[in-house]
Amino acid sequence: MHRLHTMALTALVAVLAAGTPISADIIEQILVKVNGEIITKTDLEQRQVAAIRQRPEAQQLRGDDAAVAKLLAEVTPQVIVDAVDELLLIQRGKELGYAMGDEQFQSILENIRKENKIETEAQFEQALKQEGMTMLDLRRQLEKQMLVNRVQQTEVMGKIGVTDDEIKAYYEANAASLAAPANVTLREILVAVENTDAGVNVAADEAAAAKAADIHKRLLGGEPFPRLAADLSDAPSKANGGLLGEIPYTDLAPELQKEIDALKPGDLTAPRRTSRGYQIVKLDARSGGGTPTMDEAREQVSERVFEQKRRGEFQKYLVRLRTQAIIEWKNDEVKKAYEAGLATQNTQAAVPPR
Repeated sequence: MHRLHTMALTALVAVLAAGTPISADIIEQILVKVNGEIITKTDLEQRQVAAIRQRPEAQQLRGDDAAVAKLLAEVTPQVIVDAVDELLLIQRGKELGYAMGDEQFQSILENIRKENKIETEAQFEQALKQEGMTMLDLRRQLEKQMLVNRVQQTEVMGKIGVTDDEIKAYYEANAASLAAPANVTLREILVAVENTDAGVNVAADEAAAAKAADIHKRLLGGEPFPRLAADLSDAPSKANGGLLGEIPYTDLAPELQKEIDALKPGDLTAPRRTSRGYQIVKLDARSGGGTPTMDEAREQVSERVFEQKRRGEFQKYLVRLRTQAIIEWKNDEVKKAYEAGLATQNTQAAVPPR
């Protein structure tokens, strides 16, 4: 799709480098008509820039034509599919009589101001200017979002239900994936051993080992862990009675995992040599890791089943809109990108959801 790449490449590199919107002050090139409404070259370029900026590698693209061209080839098929689908949904919303009233628009503006701590109209206008938008642009964008959301809600989501049989079938097939991540709550006491350029001082190491052994003996004798940690630990956690907090089990070093596996809540490890010195670890609690019952997982399973059905029904709905639409392509390369995007969607839809 060389022509498609070069069509917007120069503009995209400049925009990504400057971080500014593409100017629309040019004679528009129409790429496609959807039921008589147009998608222009500028529309496509703005969507391409937005899509590329979402990619982690976008920060490395300054002036790099080859890298931009590669990303452009990757994002354009989905970008043009999304552009056509959005236009179809907006058209359908208008057919259904949906529109954004002044009161609704003002309510949304007020929420935007509160969320962004914008106190004056001048600040709001300046924020819009920085985004390359006017108040009219913002209203049009918000109305498009509202129309798309309303159509999805009434035409798709409002018609989806989840039955007990579906919940049971999903649970039986996916019970293992419903388990909450295993976490452990730990405390530590550290007797530090200083490392020097000459290595570890043997006498200092032996003294630290003896001190840790004595602390361990006192803990087994019933002295409170938080008090001894506060008095004797060399770790920053001493300020919290040695509390390290809740930690994902998978974040622990394998050797510590083995020691923790052998403990019950309230138990201690023996003093263990680490790179910092001698450490005593207490297991305060375990959480997660077990497979929930179907009743415990019902809400989570219901949400997953609903989302699977929503995605499937929404794609079917979009296919119907596309089939009923009159789509007139004015650029063969963009048409090929659109067809490639649809092919990718079909391939992904054929993969059974988990």
